[in-house]
Amino acid sequence: MTHTLDVRVFYEDTDMAGIVYYANYLRYIERGRSDLVELLGLDQRQMRQDGIVFAVTRVEADYLGAAVLGDRLTVVTEHQAVGPVRWRFDQEVRRGAEVLFRAVVWVACMTTAGRPVRLPAELRAKLEGGGP
Repeated sequence: MTHTLDVRVFYEDTDMAGIVYYANYLRYIERGRSDLVELLGLDQRQMRQDGIVFAVTRVEADYLGAAVLGDRLTVVTEHQAVGPVRWRFDQEVRRGAEVLFRAVVWVACMTTAGRPVRLPAELRAKLEGGGP
């Protein structure tokens, strides 16, 4: 299951040297995950109203290259449910074929009170059926 999202590097994303500030890669991959969740048909606003949220519990990140002002990047996300509560994302930020950033992100499904809860049934069905 692979999802892609195109991102353009704007001036606000860079430091004084015109290089993407390191923390912005985390923002790019968050956009990739959020877009994927929406494409899977989950409404995170409604989930929150129902008392369920996704929380990042772990990030392993490798910075392999530098994006610069004006670059056109692609966020590539592969994902899988791991157990009843956790969701794993393998993500890359690429400029063309060059991988600039790679991360493994673990997300847990939680109540708004911070207690673990099972991934929504509709999500599990889509993940098991080979959704986006």
